[in-house]
Amino acid sequence: MAYDLSFGWTGTIGDVTLGATKADGGTRSTSYRIGGGTTIPFLEETAPSPTPLIAFEICDNPVLWSPIIKDYCGDLVNNPAEWAKTATNDYKADLIRLHLTSTRARNFTDIGSVGTVVESVLSATGLPLIIEGSNEPKIDSEVFLKCGEAGQGERLLLGTAEAGRYRSIAAAALAFNHSIIAQSPIDINLAKQLNILLREIGVPRDHIVIDPYTGSLGYGFEYSYSAMERIRFSALKGDTDLAMPMICSAADTLTIKEVREADPASIGDVAVAWEFYTGIAAAAAGAEIICIRHPKTIGLLREAFADMKTHPDAAEVQ
Repeated sequence: MAYDLSFGWTGTIGDVTLGATKADGGTRSTSYRIGGGTTIPFLEETAPSPTPLIAFEICDNPVLWSPIIKDYCGDLVNNPAEWAKTATNDYKADLIRLHLTSTRARNFTDIGSVGTVVESVLSATGLPLIIEGSNEPKIDSEVFLKCGEAGQGERLLLGTAEAGRYRSIAAAALAFNHSIIAQSPIDINLAKQLNILLREIGVPRDHIVIDPYTGSLGYGFEYSYSAMERIRFSALKGDTDLAMPMICSAADTLTIKEVREADPASIGDVAVAWEFYTGIAAAAAGAEIICIRHPKTIGLLREAFADMKTHPDAAEVQ
């Protein structure tokens, strides 16, 4: 007996383009158009969907980074450009997500260094770049403008816009034609509201990527998963205010207490497993981009995604 797995969806997830190749006026070796889905992920019999992209997260100041990652990556964590290059050539990531953790230092004022770091990472890798700027409202505007300027023409994905602080990042995105991560705290209504706010100040629909906020596996991820499903279902039912691609950071798993306080040598493989399973669940819920920090997780996710895309023909289940 064959089953109709289309569920009668009428909506389509909008497209967002990340990265600009030479043909598009940029310098990236590749670019991605994410989105376009018309059903739940991995239902290949009804509508083949692109495999979720894997973004490898790096930072420009490793003081706040997980000891597990610092222990595994070694001296690379002190050189963002080399770290990005290694993530591209050796780890085989699809994208690089650069966290400007240096801006979290008390009374940070060296805005010029932000642009230098972004430029060095762009020079070291041909992959599209996601940038996480400042978490400090007082310097948001300067930091995001410097990021946007340094990546002009490259179609960056800038993060993170929130309900209480989105105008500065929106200004940079609009000035230099970049896209925005719109993050809301695990709530479908707040996600929709933020998307509407961004569009009201001029951010195009095809420049918004939803971050529903990812709770760590076992520490609230069930809420994240539920919110992601509701966002995707609403979009597929025709709600255009939620019909944007989603990004999730499985790396948040590495911030939980048990991981932070554990011996890096003894907890490493366990942390990889947590990151991996969080990423798998987020992909199943509809995330187009999965962000991770441990190099080992990349290969595990690629293998799992390939297996999930080659499952037996569900349309012929008896």
